[in-house]
Amino acid sequence: MPIPMRRLTGLLALALLCASAPARAEVAASRPPAPARVAPSVDDAALLDALSFGITADDLARMRAMGREAWLDAQLHPAPGLRLPPEAQAASAPFRDETSVLDAFSAYSSQVKAVVPMPDGEERRRFAKEVGSTAIRAGERAVARTILAALASPDQLRERMTWFWLNRFSVYQMKSHLRLVVGDYVDAAIRPHALGRFRDLLGAVLCHPAMLDYLDNAKNTAERRNENYARELMELHTLGVNGGYTQGDVEQLARILTGVGYGLAPEPRMPPDRQRDYRRDGLFVFDPTRHDYGDKRFLGRTIKGGGFAEVEEALDLLARHPATARHVSAALARAILGADPSEAMVGRLAGVFTDSDGDIARVVGALVRDPDFAAGVGRGFKDPVRYVLSAVRLAYGDRAIRNPTAIQSWLKRLGEGLFFRTTPDGYPSDAAAWNGPGQMVARFEVASLIGGGAPTLFASPVEGTPPPEGPKPPPPTLRNEVYATVLHGRLGAPTLAALAQAKPGPEWNMLLLASPEFMHGLAPQESLR
Repeated sequence: MPIPMRRLTGLLALALLCASAPARAEVAASRPPAPARVAPSVDDAALLDALSFGITADDLARMRAMGREAWLDAQLHPAPGLRLPPEAQAASAPFRDETSVLDAFSAYSSQVKAVVPMPDGEERRRFAKEVGSTAIRAGERAVARTILAALASPDQLRERMTWFWLNRFSVYQMKSHLRLVVGDYVDAAIRPHALGRFRDLLGAVLCHPAMLDYLDNAKNTAERRNENYARELMELHTLGVNGGYTQGDVEQLARILTGVGYGLAPEPRMPPDRQRDYRRDGLFVFDPTRHDYGDKRFLGRTIKGGGFAEVEEALDLLARHPATARHVSAALARAILGADPSEAMVGRLAGVFTDSDGDIARVVGALVRDPDFAAGVGRGFKDPVRYVLSAVRLAYGDRAIRNPTAIQSWLKRLGEGLFFRTTPDGYPSDAAAWNGPGQMVARFEVASLIGGGAPTLFASPVEGTPPPEGPKPPPPTLRNEVYATVLHGRLGAPTLAALAQAKPGPEWNMLLLASPEFMHGLAPQESLR
């Protein structure tokens, strides 16, 4: 039976009101030094929610069994490589790439070249469609693997940071050949460095064909410079728009980056003194014949012409610049808190960033131990990725999702599909971008699907396989121990009244997942008293 319109409209109005309210009052700048441990006023559930893609009963029990400090240390320093539980590992198997990114790109390029000379006709159109489908499927596999890792990996903080950096170093999969390489971009460039050293992450991104293609640096040569990547590398990735650089710095960095590209072309002929500068690693190529070897004046420093060594020196300057420390620290804190951090907090985190030479885990550890953390956590508004993933995790816990393409379709509906941001600035993190009336209506629709059992999540992901026969799976039980011990005490009177009138099952589930409180992160229990 459909939910009465009066009740639905009332909760939608409540969600809009709460979503548009200020996230929190600004915290005073004068604070004592950060304590050694997470503030006691931040309860386990709020800490888990802040550092994961959403609370589950099993994760909360795991944290309490380990102790919060041991759990936090394990999250900050996970073992190398993506870990998934056996069920999730099996569910992820259909989305693995069968060949290396180099081999896949090589095979695709050969297919494209085979299409070009074919005479126009049905055979050419059929073959061209098959070639195009190869790239489409590669992009779909990358999205699916990323979503499954975010849902199921016990290393939740690393997955949160993987999404943060993916959005910060954003690429658009529909451009050029990106769908072929975006999965490797996540697995080889982003996730391994998501809690590592910022300078290493910056270098891995710069050397990956996804970024070099998306921001056109593969077209940047000594004879014909392209400034796209140079500009965004400073404005978005490091210093920030107010970081003190000039248009002259953009031009000089573009010169430094000439010859940095990717592809399959054989090593060109060049003099011996240039040949030693040639670099190839997989698809990445530094071609000395395309590089400007003149001296450059960048950020007040002279960089002598020396091939790829110039790039390394420029990245060192950018990664260790005070403006980068503040810009990156503020963005990282905003991602975890869901709201703007205080200026005092940004200053303290920037100090940790500088003192640790950009150790991301150290900065995150300092954030959760900062005296302003308790006042900021849980006051923001979830962007669609965090909202949808937290709803699925709360509803289905450790049950393996088999068909993550359904989640990507919901994210597209909400305006935040993975690798679908067309501009290099990444999706916005402020509440105003996500709390409009249209967004709230769409969230109610998604909440209804998740709360009703979402059979598409558990259907076979294999193309052409019919949906499983038999009865529709039952809706999840959200009125459970997590609700009783964690969520109920954080709900306001209007939401509790709406839930009291709802029918048990899908209607009750939908109202909980669509409540304004769930659309925010969990505030510490102490602050609700």
